[in-house]
Amino acid sequence: MTAAPFPANLAPVKRVSLWRRFLRRPAGVIALVVMILIVLVAVLAPWLAPYDPNLVKLRITNVGPGGDHILGGDSGGRDILSRLIYGARTTLFGAAITCVSAVLIGVPAGVCAGYFGGVTDRVLTWISDALQSIPVLLMLMIVAAGTGQSFPVLMVVLGLFMAPGYYRITRGRAQAVRKEPYIDAARVSGVTNPRILRTHMARAVYPPIVVQSALTAGLAIGMQAGLQFLGIGSAQTPSWGQMISNGMLVINTHGLILLWPSIALGLTIASLAFIGTTLADLISIRVEQPTRRMRLRARQELAKAPASAELPDRVASGTHAHEVADCALRIDNLRVGYPSPAGVKEVVRGVSLDAGPGEVLGIVGESGSGKTQTMFAVLGLLPIGGTAVSDGIHVNGKEVGGLPALERAALLGRSIGYVPQEPMTNLDPSYTIERQLVEPLRQVQGMSKAAAKARAREVLVRVGITDVDRVLRSYPHQISGGMAQRVLIAGAVSGRPSLLVADEPTTALDVTVQAEVLELLRELQQEYGMALVIVTHNFGVVADICDRLVVMKDGRIVETGAVEQIFRSPADPYTAELISASLDDADGRVELDKAHVGGEDGAR
Repeated sequence: MTAAPFPANLAPVKRVSLWRRFLRRPAGVIALVVMILIVLVAVLAPWLAPYDPNLVKLRITNVGPGGDHILGGDSGGRDILSRLIYGARTTLFGAAITCVSAVLIGVPAGVCAGYFGGVTDRVLTWISDALQSIPVLLMLMIVAAGTGQSFPVLMVVLGLFMAPGYYRITRGRAQAVRKEPYIDAARVSGVTNPRILRTHMARAVYPPIVVQSALTAGLAIGMQAGLQFLGIGSAQTPSWGQMISNGMLVINTHGLILLWPSIALGLTIASLAFIGTTLADLISIRVEQPTRRMRLRARQELAKAPASAELPDRVASGTHAHEVADCALRIDNLRVGYPSPAGVKEVVRGVSLDAGPGEVLGIVGESGSGKTQTMFAVLGLLPIGGTAVSDGIHVNGKEVGGLPALERAALLGRSIGYVPQEPMTNLDPSYTIERQLVEPLRQVQGMSKAAAKARAREVLVRVGITDVDRVLRSYPHQISGGMAQRVLIAGAVSGRPSLLVADEPTTALDVTVQAEVLELLRELQQEYGMALVIVTHNFGVVADICDRLVVMKDGRIVETGAVEQIFRSPADPYTAELISASLDDADGRVELDKAHVGGEDGAR
């Protein structure tokens, strides 16, 4: 099959760095610029300050802005601008000590608690809760009295009380990551716990630490200013908190003395808050959400892309076996792409196929071939940012490709049923099976509660569940994977759809249950007269129940036709490779059944 030309501007999507994405957020950029300026002022204070911050000139006491003293003098006869500049150094130094102390205490404790669990988790969580119950300001005043108001010591103690924030975040993240298969694989391969903590776990928890540090720095600066306002700290060390305290003494007569340090403190805390929230958005999303303009551009580029041409005879003849009016499903020249600042990545390229009423169509291909994306486009379930354009998508002869999202969604549960893969993750653990089967029937089909319950029991019995009452009362974690898949099938057919889409319906099941589920799908398809579209990578599934077959690779159809014909003489080398990779010398199900019967006869 000759691929359709790939438009030059549909370039592969490049990974956009966190820094570049940050620069696209105006609020974050402005806050970062302000913060950089404040840091530069603090670092260059000896060169920027026009006077010694502690130099007293009685003639400028409470003097307003002007002359050699741009911001005037305070009530002690000191230059306000100089003290403001040096105060930035004191403020940022204290925030840095607090953040470093909190990270060094809270992060290792949180990672260990989340990773090891058990007694370690309980003890460390108790300590964290205890720290949070202590009045921080009162404790800092006690420490100040006992240490001679040592500023570094006070900031370290403040970091100790900020540590529970880091502890909670890293503990929760570590609890989630420790269950990942790659952590188990590391343990099995002999990697020690300390190394797992240093590599896998530390890497997993660092993004929220960055966000938390920006927010903690703002809190630390505010707390620090409060202590200095109360008179804690050396009078010889200029600080914004002391300047605010000084300004409060003369607020009624010389309000500007209070204004300047308040502006500096507010700007710094606000900048850190905006930086933290911007980072939180970028890190939690990880992939930047496409803008409306990007989605529109993607749709335009996909629409302009030429259709596939020069199809082999078998593909051309088998692409559409039915007319539109006779199709349960028909797709014409479907293209699916995902926008990004670097261009559009096309994952489905000019796919056309159909399925007639009562027909079982298999869509097969390796991972990433575009088979699931094709059906997601039909169902309207493309991930965020996905854009689909086509010459037509018809369900039961009705064009649905151009329908608004709400109108297309109305088809789900009525004309279209869907059986997802991974049954245990597609059932809500918060609700019983009964509620998850009854609610769609009431909302979509308009049934009464009693009728919906009766229908739910009927379909559960039909899918082979014998202990219906127990299953209806159960939560998803209380039933097996095979039982969960049967529940999902029951939910999909409960509305008697004309088209049933099954996406890898046997992937998460053992071999015995796979055979039962496939047989059940075939029986239901024949009983209800549905068109059944099975998306799979397993040619054994195709051989079991499919009538026709569509083979996909790299977003395109490379071969289509009757299953028996393709198995006997695959026209495309890729199809032959897939078949040879799926089949071996083991006996098929028919041979195994004969052997089983023969064994029983011999035993008699």
